[in-house]
Amino acid sequence: MPYLHKLKIGNVELENNIILAPMAGITDLPFRIICEKYNPGLVCTEMVSAKAIYYNDEKTKLLLNTKNEKRPISMQLFGSDIESMKVATRYLNDIADIIDINMGCPAPKVVKNGDGSKLLLDLKLAKEIVEAVVKEAKHPVTVKFRKGWDEETIVAEEAAQIFEKAGASGIIIHGRTRAQYYSGNTDLEIIKKVKQAVKIPVIGNGDIKDGKSALEMFEYTGVDGIMIGRASIGNPYIFEEVKRYLQKEENPEITEKEKLKTVLEHINLAVEIKGENIGIKEMRKHLSAYVKGLPNSTQAREKINKIDTKTELEKYLIEYFNVN
Repeated sequence: MPYLHKLKIGNVELENNIILAPMAGITDLPFRIICEKYNPGLVCTEMVSAKAIYYNDEKTKLLLNTKNEKRPISMQLFGSDIESMKVATRYLNDIADIIDINMGCPAPKVVKNGDGSKLLLDLKLAKEIVEAVVKEAKHPVTVKFRKGWDEETIVAEEAAQIFEKAGASGIIIHGRTRAQYYSGNTDLEIIKKVKQAVKIPVIGNGDIKDGKSALEMFEYTGVDGIMIGRASIGNPYIFEEVKRYLQKEENPEITEKEKLKTVLEHINLAVEIKGENIGIKEMRKHLSAYVKGLPNSTQAREKINKIDTKTELEKYLIEYFNVN
């Protein structure tokens, strides 16, 4: 089978098996719409707190806004309290196509509550959470997790089998421990072992930054699909690039003109969806990534971080891209 193909997760068929990862503070609605122009098979929302949904937090619900988006969309929940995970699942039933459970987030504020990757230290509770969500869900359920808490607790294969037995329709494995955060390299060997340990689709995640690394993930591990996270920030074109590479097609260079068009569209969406004040502030991290590697990018970043209005920001970026 070619590496690039349609992928079925439960009863949801994806057009292709190259997926945008959920990233807190990054994969909001404007960014997902921009990425969707380059046709990933699936996009994922930022992770949302099950407890926040349980307590009816309006700010959290805004993270799940999918207006004008392509489908399918996966929505990611984090939490370790079974009752709130059930309530949150029922809420997502009306708006998601796939429900993903986060057992990989390494952030201290998440793990201190027993959520995210902390669940890898309590596989009994992790299993109960998956079972409870699957029971409530009207859609396929996936679980995203890391290879273990640290090098002394590598649990990925066992966890994958437990989640499959608990009813998960697919799993996403990031080949690092919680202790590593994003340092070192992703462990392709453990991803390969996870793929061999279960029959449900396995999606490999970690260090996929271009066509070459995507091909390496497929060749070495035999995964059913790949998930791209940090490499898509400032580079939404990566989904087309990877697909072309896997099909041995020519990859045209992204022109400055196309980059500027994408940047301006991203700013417009951010301001339209979040208002000028918040939209411009939240765009700064994206714009830093868009200009990375371009001439005078340090000065460009400094300038961008001081601009507060859409008009001034657009004017500056048009000048910057046209000069370069």
